Amino acid sequence: MSPPIAPVGWSRWLVPPAALSVHLSIGQAYAWSVFKPPLESALGLSGTQSALPFQLGIVMLGLSAAFGGTLVERRGPRWAMTVALVCFSSGFLISALGAATERYWLIVLGYGFVGGIGLGIGYISPVSTLIKWFPDRPGMATGIAIMGFGGGALIASPWSARMLDSFGADSDGIALAFLVHGLTYAAFMTLGVLLVRVPPTPLPGARDASPGGSAAPARPAPTGPQVSARQALRTPQFWCLWIVLCMNVTAGIGILEKAAPMITDFFEDTPAPVSAAAAAGFVALLSAANMAGRIGWSATSDLVGRKNIYRLYLGAGALMYGLIALYGDSSKPLFVLCALVVLSFYGGGFATVPAYLKDLFGTYQVGAIHGRLLTAWSTAGVLGPLIVNWIADRQESAGRTGAELYGLSFLIMIGLLAVGFVANELVRPVHPRHHHVPEEAADVRRAQPESA
Repeated sequence: MSPPIAPVGWSRWLVPPAALSVHLSIGQAYAWSVFKPPLESALGLSGTQSALPFQLGIVMLGLSAAFGGTLVERRGPRWAMTVALVCFSSGFLISALGAATERYWLIVLGYGFVGGIGLGIGYISPVSTLIKWFPDRPGMATGIAIMGFGGGALIASPWSARMLDSFGADSDGIALAFLVHGLTYAAFMTLGVLLVRVPPTPLPGARDASPGGSAAPARPAPTGPQVSARQALRTPQFWCLWIVLCMNVTAGIGILEKAAPMITDFFEDTPAPVSAAAAAGFVALLSAANMAGRIGWSATSDLVGRKNIYRLYLGAGALMYGLIALYGDSSKPLFVLCALVVLSFYGGGFATVPAYLKDLFGTYQVGAIHGRLLTAWSTAGVLGPLIVNWIADRQESAGRTGAELYGLSFLIMIGLLAVGFVANELVRPVHPRHHHVPEEAADVRRAQPESA
């Protein structure tokens, strides 16, 4: 399937909606915590066990993005979105079979392994295309698309909760909810597959969709550093960013994966405990913050710089975790506000990192580099839920309740954010020896006398 090239007059503003249709669908992953209590009840699982499909999904996201990044660059966004559609929807259908037959390993296989491949390929599918369409505003462009991944749970969380109320929270009801998810997302993602286009090279003045039809700026020839994906792995900048992303994601995903039961636990011994419906609403609020942070903070990074915005994510994020650990169980508004800020930084970190990579490594193979960097997400997808769930399970077995289940986890998150802050400070411009040399320039160099 060859990349579909945009015809003359194609508006670049049609590309973000195509990306959104995929990202809003695969963003359902952030609503997994809504399924945790029903699965634990129906199949007799612990909190750590019920987190396994989500953890494996995030692991496969990073691995498939890393290994598929070069294929996405070569075959284009339509091929990638098609693969994402098939894998993500099939993952739900396999999970539906697993729930109906009460075979949990099928849910892990379907949602975690097969669906996780769809997550990874779908996540990176529009990134390099958007950067090429919007060379003047890369942070804003990637933020628009990637905010859909954060906002997917804003739709999926209440929708899933309503389905479980209607179908039942037993294994048959969960199976039917998975089935509806798979079929609906397949239809919605098809819109993005049909709509997406890649820009011609060089990019002409594409007509804007706004009133008056102003022309988009022409894309100049690439300037600045241009680094291949293979060479990027040999630079300290890549690994510093890997640590930055891993620490930021670990801190955010620790709350997100266990959001619904966490807020219930925090206030279970108070005069106003949190109901299951309110907990699902909290998950939706976190999704809104995740989504808003992806477009808001990434667009801000175009103005203040990538390093400065990550200083905010990591430094202020540690402060928010400290406030939750100290005072979170005494005030619902404080708990919710701090969690929303943490999740806005979590989403902003994802949306800003493609532009950070473009600044450091250029546009030459930024999609493939981004895919390799997402292995940090794979690591964080295991680390964050493991820290929170394992410690909570151990504290519960020791007879502790409420906020006591999570205090140690939050202190660990503060330490990880501090590590990420230091790694961000170590990022410097890439040394010219790592820059990609185009063939024609290399020929000129070889033709020059040695004394030149």
